[in-house]
Amino acid sequence: MATVFKSLANGDISKTRSLLNEAIPITGSVVSGTYSGSNIKNYTHGMFQSVYDYPYASSSANHIFDLTYGYSSALSSSLNAMNAKKMNMYNQMAQVLVGYDQNGSIKRFDRDGDFTVTTDAMDACVFINYSRLLTKDEVRKQTYFLQLISGSDVMTISDYGANREYRINSPAGEFGILYTASSPIVTGSGVGLIYYQAGIVVLSASALIFDSFADFTGSDITGTADNVRSSWFNNDFQNTTELNSTIYFCRAAASEFNYSSNQTYLSSSEIIVKGGDPSTEPCAYITSIGLYGKNNELMAVAKLSEPIKKDPSTELIFRVRLDY
Repeated sequence: MATVFKSLANGDISKTRSLLNEAIPITGSVVSGTYSGSNIKNYTHGMFQSVYDYPYASSSANHIFDLTYGYSSALSSSLNAMNAKKMNMYNQMAQVLVGYDQNGSIKRFDRDGDFTVTTDAMDACVFINYSRLLTKDEVRKQTYFLQLISGSDVMTISDYGANREYRINSPAGEFGILYTASSPIVTGSGVGLIYYQAGIVVLSASALIFDSFADFTGSDITGTADNVRSSWFNNDFQNTTELNSTIYFCRAAASEFNYSSNQTYLSSSEIIVKGGDPSTEPCAYITSIGLYGKNNELMAVAKLSEPIKKDPSTELIFRVRLDY
């Protein structure tokens, strides 16, 4: 009778983890509004702006990132445009990315990533929230570059040295400090933060060269987003997709799987592949392998590129890889 099921031992199962990276370029021509601004979506609430790679009304458009601006209560003023909304935006981002202190107060963003002190606090920030379509599971450390331009001046911002110097004291996961090319990895000289798993970049408004800090507070959020986009020269990074795999080594010993349970395997109680010769060894052709659960429910099927002959004179090992 055909052998249908065979249990896998612990030694037959192996698990691996691999990281796949993809380069993501975001040019200034797209961000500044290549399609006469039709790829830039503004909202009636005015709290953020969305950037697409194509006119956003088209089904072919892909969301690239959202852009917004906010400041802490330390800069609150009724004279500022959209004062309450800017504070709400800052607090919302800070709650998610920085968290709360022991007194239940929202922590402020900090240039050096030490949120326990406020001497280097970033009280006014531009937030770039990248689409999950681009960042996948996370942004790869030490691959982020952003260039902002104003006239002949170019500011290059990157997470220099983040492979060795990233932080973990955030409820949103790992993050690194962003520096300029003129002063990379100098303590206290950070101009922003990048949260790798969240896919969010936080830039200190006072460190940006394309506009004055006063104009940030005086203009609405949409106007600030327009200023950032008009100064956008180049941006690229690598994303990361975590691929977990379970590898099953399916072993067919010499005495196993030499018959088939297929009804066409027999004709008048004779094995067809023997060709009418009783002395011929039986054989079967393996075309697929099924993986079953504890209750014999089929969980996955692996198909072979071509049938493999199996008879009592051969032993086979099939390597089945399940990715998730």
